[in-house]
Amino acid sequence: MPTYTVTVATGNQWFAGTDDYIYITLMGTGQCSERTLLDKPMYNDFERGAVDSYDVTVGEDLGEIVLVKIEKNKYWVQDDWYCRYITVKTPGGEYLEFPCFHWLVDEKEVVLRDGRARLCQNEKTMIAKKHRQQELDMRRRTYKWQEWQPGFPMSIDADKHKDLPRDIQFDSEKGVDFVLNYSKAIENLCVNQFMHMFQSSWSDFADFERIFVRIKNTISEYVMEHWKEDFMFGYQFLNGCNPVVLQKCTKLPDKFPVTHEMVAFCLERDLTLEEEIEAGNIYIADYEVLEGITPNSTDPCTMQYLAAPICLLYRTVGSKILPLAIQLSQVPGENAPIFLPSDSQDDWLIAKIWVRSADFHVHQTITHLLRTHLMSEMFGVAMFRHLPAVHPVYKLLVPHIRYTIAINTKAREQLICKFGIFDKANGTGGGGHVQLIQKAMKTLTFKSLCFPDSIKARNMESVEELPTYFFRDDGNKVWDATKSFVSDVVNIYYASDAVVQKDEEIQAFVKDVFNFGMQASESCEFPESLKTQEELTEYLTVVIFTASSQHAAVNFGQYDWCSWIPNAPSTMRKPPPTEKGVADVKLIIESLPDRGRSCWHLGAVWALSQFQENELYLGMYPDEHFIEQPVKEAMKKFRKVLAGISTLIKLRNQGKRLPYYYMSPDKIPNSVAV
Repeated sequence: MPTYTVTVATGNQWFAGTDDYIYITLMGTGQCSERTLLDKPMYNDFERGAVDSYDVTVGEDLGEIVLVKIEKNKYWVQDDWYCRYITVKTPGGEYLEFPCFHWLVDEKEVVLRDGRARLCQNEKTMIAKKHRQQELDMRRRTYKWQEWQPGFPMSIDADKHKDLPRDIQFDSEKGVDFVLNYSKAIENLCVNQFMHMFQSSWSDFADFERIFVRIKNTISEYVMEHWKEDFMFGYQFLNGCNPVVLQKCTKLPDKFPVTHEMVAFCLERDLTLEEEIEAGNIYIADYEVLEGITPNSTDPCTMQYLAAPICLLYRTVGSKILPLAIQLSQVPGENAPIFLPSDSQDDWLIAKIWVRSADFHVHQTITHLLRTHLMSEMFGVAMFRHLPAVHPVYKLLVPHIRYTIAINTKAREQLICKFGIFDKANGTGGGGHVQLIQKAMKTLTFKSLCFPDSIKARNMESVEELPTYFFRDDGNKVWDATKSFVSDVVNIYYASDAVVQKDEEIQAFVKDVFNFGMQASESCEFPESLKTQEELTEYLTVVIFTASSQHAAVNFGQYDWCSWIPNAPSTMRKPPPTEKGVADVKLIIESLPDRGRSCWHLGAVWALSQFQENELYLGMYPDEHFIEQPVKEAMKKFRKVLAGISTLIKLRNQGKRLPYYYMSPDKIPNSVAV
């Protein structure tokens, strides 16, 4: 009688093993095997990390094995099981691979296709077509859209982490509990001693160092030592946490009436301000998006304030970027003086602090939360709804969606919800962060997620003009490497533009992102369909780059750049000055976050900058969703290119007190998971 050898691999994560009964059914083109219990007497099957083999004997040859059905039945109490893959050795000696990478919960079954990726138009058997449709029907019932706040990109329909499908939950929810992690961070950083003085101000700048003892590193120490300097202020626009705001100034806006006489003493080229602008030496950072945002009022005992400043910057002969003029309001006039480097030290310093605070809010809410976290979740939900596991694009994207929906759900549950942690420390808490995202959504476009286009849109692409814009240089390298890898995979499965156009599932995926994810906003200019291999390649590159490289660039530097509180105030407790000559150290200290909010802020940037345990970095694909050799070769090539980029970055950083490594591939996680 024909015998098939079935090998079953259990996952390595916590609680992956099971004591429940596991059954298998082999479904062939000829017939199906009997439902067979996989069990070895006197042997503990399906332990965490185990690979177990069993013989399945049938009456007749089953023909080509098309599907494998796994069922789990309760032994004593329900015991979830994570299956990595199943292989089947046929009586003729052929090995078939069936990737799984699913949790089996309760008494639900999982039906697997073999590991070869297939487009929907290439399915030849009715049983395969039916399975494909059934999988998508089930997914759409499981992964539903929800509008968490009006005007937001749509997200998963789940209020709590525990409500999510088991496959996309964290292995251990405890590890991503924001309240627990922030409390742990505050304790580890030895700042809990200040919490009882929650609303009291620090005494002076040196007093801030008392909470800085346990968090020093190369960059944060340098920031603490040099944060008052114009060079440090300007450098952060290039390589700090938020290196996406600065743009070349081609014309001074009427709302910012800076004159040549105001700044002449700062200009080095014997040119007028207008001539410097024409020569491409003037840059601007405009935080207009903060205009009208409601400051945090959740604490009736502490007033908090926001501003929408405009900052003009100058590229020196040595290509440094230095601040030239700052206006703390979008409306010019007597109550909106233009602060200059020639003003008193305290006037100039408080103006720069207000810009840094505005930059912090834009970074946290728009650059970080909206443009990486929420965008990646949107792509992920649409992927689960429209791409079956056998689809090559599902196989390509799923490593880059790992834990993203879970971390965002946890954030909505504890971090950015009403009375959440965000409200405790941030000036945009209490609803201001919601308003910010609603405003930012009106100008978010698909092309702004394409890294080279985003750089060009700000006229920041010239290496000669800005030789130390490492975010741009490293980002371009990683973008090109990612796009080349995606192109290699796309070309394996899509022989022509016509094949792209005929792929109903990929078209449905893209359309769902536009219609539901972006709520059919015409201003977003997200494509509703894809017509060419190049368009598909660019689209998938955006998905992967946003989830990996862009998120890494704007997330993991928070500890470095924001742990020194005066450099990145999470809130301001005095209104922005409306005249010169009133600022002194006392006003500055009283404007900065109090002790309690400083501690919450410090715990937040520490926790958010930590990598996950067992982090998977760009190019690492331990779960073999693809079994085809050409794709494995493409992955190998991708890893080689990424390793070369990492080596170049490491060499450049040698000996630097301000190394830039956020875009180094060996420090870029595959997905948004923190």
